[in-house]
Amino acid sequence: MSSPPEPSDDVTEFWRERHIATLTTSRADGTPHVVPVGVTVDEEFAVARVICSGDSVKARNVRRGGPEGLPVAISQVDGRRWSTLEGRAVVRDDADAVAEAERRYAERYRTPRVNPKRVVLEVTLTRRLGMR
Repeated sequence: MSSPPEPSDDVTEFWRERHIATLTTSRADGTPHVVPVGVTVDEEFAVARVICSGDSVKARNVRRGGPEGLPVAISQVDGRRWSTLEGRAVVRDDADAVAEAERRYAERYRTPRVNPKRVVLEVTLTRRLGMR
């Protein structure tokens, strides 16, 4: 699949503003599991990160995708502005990946609470919908 076109300044700013997003994963039976999350997107719009507890449903769903990852969607809405990012998510639990995700989260939202079970859902982005 080809990369999405370069995001506009409006899209880039929208994903820097403080908004709660939703993460959609699929359960083992194929039904959608949609939850509110804090998410960060890198400067190149190549990777999105969601921090969570390793025993959460969303982390368990993503682990089922194995090394290839699980298809997911991340969306945020503010009035008429909306954007959805799609890609494949994997669980990262190494200290460096968690620290980087926490740093990015702190920049967009606030310093996250301590959670020794924390993991990162790392999403390699393949599609962007909504705002251009």
